[in-house]
Amino acid sequence: MIRTEQLCKRYGSFAAVDDLNLCVRPGEIYGFLGPNGAGKTTTLLMILGITRPTSGRVEVLGQPFDGRSFALRRRMGVVAEDAWQYDEMTAYEYLAFFARLYRMQKPGPAIRSLLERVELWERRQVLVGGYSRGMRQKLNLCRALLHDPEVLILDEPVSGLDPNGIRQVRELLLEENRRGRTILLSSHILSEIEQTAHRVGIIARGRLLAEDSVAGLAARLGGGQRLEVELHEPTADLRRQVESLPFVQKVEELSPTRWLLTTAAGEDQRPALARFLNGQGALVIGMRTQERSLEDAFVTITDAALRPWVEEEWDTD
Repeated sequence: MIRTEQLCKRYGSFAAVDDLNLCVRPGEIYGFLGPNGAGKTTTLLMILGITRPTSGRVEVLGQPFDGRSFALRRRMGVVAEDAWQYDEMTAYEYLAFFARLYRMQKPGPAIRSLLERVELWERRQVLVGGYSRGMRQKLNLCRALLHDPEVLILDEPVSGLDPNGIRQVRELLLEENRRGRTILLSSHILSEIEQTAHRVGIIARGRLLAEDSVAGLAARLGGGQRLEVELHEPTADLRRQVESLPFVQKVEELSPTRWLLTTAAGEDQRPALARFLNGQGALVIGMRTQERSLEDAFVTITDAALRPWVEEEWDTD
């Protein structure tokens, strides 16, 4: 559905994107992640044909795409992080204007449906210039969906939204995906990617570091369990004893009574830990396994890729 092959963008000797091979499958939500300056926005601009690659190629909907084919462009919907809007138009006029650009016939019902889904219908006659940042972002999403595109390319679509707005956008994207929409989603809000994406690609320094499902990325971290333990009035001596257990790698204090233990890889260590704590006379209030998160995977994978580069850049010997 969206494919890049050895995609590169260089500015002099600097490679913003370096031999990037992406493949977004039909009907999936693909989360595109990376730290600031990783090359995400440059990649999206090349996919959209706004920025010309130094080398490599882009395919959209099975066809080579450089941004000049209107037939392909009208099959795509786009939300940029800082999209320009016409402040002197009302929200309804703004969407009607784009409906004419896309040669839609009788767009009124579609406009109303979209504005109602993001709770903007009652504000349809308000000038866009009077909209908050979050309202503008929801209007951007309505514009992207208005012409019923097959592919959505979204760069920080929930930027500036409050929790209720984030939930609305999440539900809207999941609903559109259930209808068959393919979505390429770039966001710094990892919890949203975690709740929506079928697969995730992590990029740093212009290169794809990892690509997998959220569960698959978390599984790559290896190691054992992360056990959250709540105790009644634990002592510093008890913590030292727990830290000395052969299967415990690390103990973090979440609060005076709650610890997070990282265990060595292997079998489930909860029974052994419970026996030890009971043997020490400790009162265990609760114990649960904490799943590895997308944030854990993101931080670990990008840190491993960037640390050697940072050390090289700052090495003055």
